[in-house]
This record gives sequence, C-alpha cells and structure tokens, in this order.
Amino acid sequence: MFRYNPARTGGPRGVTGPTDSVTEQWVVQTQGGIGYSLAVFDNTVYAGSNDGVVSAFATSDGTERWSVEVDEQIGWPPAVVDDTVYVGCGDGTICALAASDGTEHWRFETGKQVAPAPAVVDGTVYVGGVGDGEGQLYALDATDGTERWSFEMEFNAYASPAVVDGTVYIGGNSAYAIDAVDGTEQWTHELNYADSATPAVADGTVYLKHGKRDWALNAADGTEQWSFEPEDLMETVGMGPPAVLNETVYIRGSDTVYALTADEGTKQWSFGVADDVGSLPAVTTDAVYLGGNGGTVYALAPSDGTERWRFETASSWVSSVVVVHGTVYAGTADGAIHALTAE
Repeated sequence: MFRYNPARTGGPRGVTGPTDSVTEQWVVQTQGGIGYSLAVFDNTVYAGSNDGVVSAFATSDGTERWSVEVDEQIGWPPAVVDDTVYVGCGDGTICALAASDGTEHWRFETGKQVAPAPAVVDGTVYVGGVGDGEGQLYALDATDGTERWSFEMEFNAYASPAVVDGTVYIGGNSAYAIDAVDGTEQWTHELNYADSATPAVADGTVYLKHGKRDWALNAADGTEQWSFEPEDLMETVGMGPPAVLNETVYIRGSDTVYALTADEGTKQWSFGVADDVGSLPAVTTDAVYLGGNGGTVYALAPSDGTERWRFETASSWVSSVVVVHGTVYAGTADGAIHALTAE
C-alpha cells in the first residue's frame, strides 16, 4: 500500500534494512517509467508504468510473474490486500486485479481524470477522483466495486486518502476529516492555498505538506499544532506525505531531507542531496532511505542524518523507494527496478 499502510506513515514498524554497504541482487526493466507506483507485498513486487501496464515480479530474483495492460499512465502505487491488487488504472478508473495472475475482477469509473493511490480498510476501498476543477472522494465495496458513498471537495485533490480509526483524512485546498462509514464531514481545516496533499496520520496528529509548508494538525478537531517551512521550498502539487516514526517526522524539500520533532516541528537535522530529492523518504529504525534525481539511492542515519551508504543505479530519477524484509527496492523514471541488500 502507498506509504506502507492506510495511515501513510512511510515508516514500516518492525522492518529493518541494510545499514552498511549494499549490493544489487537483481535489476529488471519494465516497459515504462515507474513513477511513484512501486509496492511490495507477500514476496511480490508490483509496479505500474507510464504506458499503462501493471506487472508483478518475484522478490527473490525479479522474475516476472504476470503483466497486464490497463488503460493509461499509472502514477500511483497499488494497494494489495489478501489476494487482490487495487490500482488506479488511468483516466480516473480504479481497478481490482487478482494478485495471482492479474485477472481483472472489477473496475470503477470515477468520472474524473485521475484516481490516485487507494487505501483499503475493512472491506472498503477509499480513493479520490480528480478533474474539472474539483475533487471527489469515494468509498467502494472491495468485493465488487459498488459505490457506498462519495464526498465532494472544492479543489482537485490530487492526493491519496489516509484512513485511521474510522476516519478518512485527505487534503485539497483544505484538510478534511470524513467519517469512514457514511462519508459525513467531521472537520475541515482551511489552508487557503490551491494545492492538495496526502496526509500521514500518527499518534493523534495529521501531518501533510501543503503549499510552501508542512503542517501538523490535531486529528480529533483539525486545529493547527505547528507548521514548518523548508529552506529549499518544493511547491509540487499532489506531493506525498512525510514519513513518521519514533516521534520524528521526515520531510523532503527540493534538494534536502529534514528530520523534525513530531510534537513541535523543531528541526533536528537536515541532509542535502547532490542531485535533488527524487522519492519520498522511507524510514525504518535503522535508516532513512530515499532516491535522488540523478539515479542515486541514499541511506542516512535516523539519529543525525549522516550518510551510511549510497548506491548509483546508472539509471535516471529514482522515483520510488520501498524497504521490505531487509531489501531496498528502488524504482526509476526509466522503468528499472533495483533490489539492493546488505553485502
């Protein structure tokens, strides 16, 4: 699932990754760029490509298990739950595919232009639809794709919902908290900026990047707890959420990664990336992993941001980094997937 879980925290608990030098176990080349659409579940790597293909590869050696064509560019990671892969199939469509062979179970047309990464919780698929100057959030039955409810937002919410404790959180030109059962609005926090944001929710706080700042809002009522403006601004609409682990929030700027205290937003450290930051950070208790626009994968110490290792992929922009079972999977904009493990 995008950012590891429905809370979108980007910090998989109990997972370790390589902290010293790494070696490349395998590399495969897909038919198109990966973008942010890399996910790993149950010994399988799932990837969507810019040319509308969803593929599944074995984590052991990169062997392709199956590959299916859908409609258009797939820019967001799938959510894999039990034996089903839920993925935005382009042109505002959400598809449910069999994890075993990619057979399509159902599809839902949002009527919009884009369907970002879905969240799947307790038999319900939550996904946004974007287009025509407005955003829509949908709750669908995971078994057949029928619509349970929808919630209209004022702005093109090019963002993925986070779902925690019966509440769906998403950012458009405002941050919204919505009842997961019936779609009623619980609170709205006006941010007064034409942007959208995927939130990360941890320990009663909603963290999101919106406009020029990163925000922390109280999950119960939406009141602001703090905000932080990076020194190197990244004003990218639809940018993903920060990573949150062990009372620390990790955010990205244009060419710098920052570690902030979760309670007050105070900067603990920062690390400048030579080739600009390409991926969202993935954080374990051992390291902070991220990709650069020049094809480099970095591992940093979570305590002070010192570099532990770097790996040159000989590819273009490293757009997606996922850490599972001691392996770093890095997807690139030219369609390569690299599996890196400790030497």
